[in-house]
Amino acid sequence: MNKGLIAATFMALLTGNLIGCTVFPNPEPPRVLDLPAATSAYQADSARPYSLRIDTPYASEPFNSTRVLAKPSPWEFRVFEGVRWRDTAPVIIRDLLVRDIRASKGFQNVVSDTSPADTDWTLITELSAFHAENSAGTFDVLIALHAQIVNNGSKATLCAHSFAVEQAASGAAIEQVIEAFSQAGAAMSEAVTRWATECRGLNAPETDQTRLP
Repeated sequence: MNKGLIAATFMALLTGNLIGCTVFPNPEPPRVLDLPAATSAYQADSARPYSLRIDTPYASEPFNSTRVLAKPSPWEFRVFEGVRWRDTAPVIIRDLLVRDIRASKGFQNVVSDTSPADTDWTLITELSAFHAENSAGTFDVLIALHAQIVNNGSKATLCAHSFAVEQAASGAAIEQVIEAFSQAGAAMSEAVTRWATECRGLNAPETDQTRLP
């Protein structure tokens, strides 16, 4: 048997042995979770004659991720194993705000930052908390957001406000923690919606902090 035939035979056997195998194990896919928050019932008195663009919130690590976070101590974050959000936390918050502000009928038009449309105003936010904290054997969910509405023409800040929502979970199971996230997200979204639809373009930005139960 010549050398070429031997080499070809060896490669065929090697390829056959590798088919269906992988160097790395295939882990079980994590459960993909969402916030099943109901649409806010809030309705604005009238539609503002402005279009509003809602940017995806700015967030640094570890909040700019799909991980479901817990904070067992002031200096440490941990991750709930086997689960993840359907998208990053900022995108989930953006989608909530787009849905509820649009449903409030408080603006002529509402779009997200995925739209190429020009708008009059932009809602810019910073997400500084989106996690669960240990509390007497269970968890409290905390969501914190700083928001400002900017005039796209003048770049002036029309309104600014800080929001923080805490929601106790009914237990320590992941389903109960996610339900607390859902309730906190709904409360946050409704509070931001009310504030945004009532923004009158103040000369001095409102900067006091709203903390919801």
